[in-house]
Amino acid sequence: MLPPIARRFVAGESPATAMDHARRLNDDGIGAILNLLGEHYDTRPPADADTDAYCRLLGELGDSDLDACISVKPSQLGLDVDVGVFRENLERIVEAAADAGAFVWMDMEDHTTTDATLSAFVAQAETYPRMGLCLQANLKRTAADIERLADVPGKIRLVKGAYDEPPEVAYTDKPRVNEAYREYLELAFQEFDRGVAVGSHDPEMIAHAADLHAEYGTPYEVQMLMGVREDAQRELAAEGVTVYQYAPYGDRWLSYFYRRLMERKENALFALRAILTG
Repeated sequence: MLPPIARRFVAGESPATAMDHARRLNDDGIGAILNLLGEHYDTRPPADADTDAYCRLLGELGDSDLDACISVKPSQLGLDVDVGVFRENLERIVEAAADAGAFVWMDMEDHTTTDATLSAFVAQAETYPRMGLCLQANLKRTAADIERLADVPGKIRLVKGAYDEPPEVAYTDKPRVNEAYREYLELAFQEFDRGVAVGSHDPEMIAHAADLHAEYGTPYEVQMLMGVREDAQRELAAEGVTVYQYAPYGDRWLSYFYRRLMERKENALFALRAILTG
């Protein structure tokens, strides 16, 4: 049984509850991005076990009529163990997704993992284009990464970035991060005619994306977290905007909350605002 605060942000502890949540989202015209909770494994068995779980989930999604996909974290698939373990498990998931006809998103973690994550994405997307990669606007390298990925099949999801990165590699001032997000979002709309995911709850950025769509014609979708601005998610969907909700599930919800709160104090404030304002 999840406590009330966890129930707000986590779609239950089992694949069945996650799929039930996805169906309720679909009833409101919203797609689901399902993420099994788990990350930063330093041994192989849990990474392999989560890979198995994702493969089973993809099989169930393939047998359903749900508008749902998955999103995986590199450290969950074994990147902290060895890059070879990560790549092997990612390939297994992509093969299962191909069998199911499902989309696979790859989350981005802290800056030390960016190169390995990006390279693995490029390698897989060349053969299975129904993939997407998260990029973070607070990282100073992101413009170059967008340019690099412009000719690679797949999509990108642009987020502001939740990790407490050093100033040598990242913008740490909130106004500068917002400025970078706007710049990178326009660059993405210019370069990715196959689609851009706007990973933001910021009404100004969502409005900016609509303006960019009108200017460049690039298809786009808005992605928001479960438990955050859900009324806005439904309103956007009712207006005809493609909306996906990122919905974590699983029994590791306590460590999930702890890590997010420890990474940056802004994450704690963000969660508090979400609880207080909806």
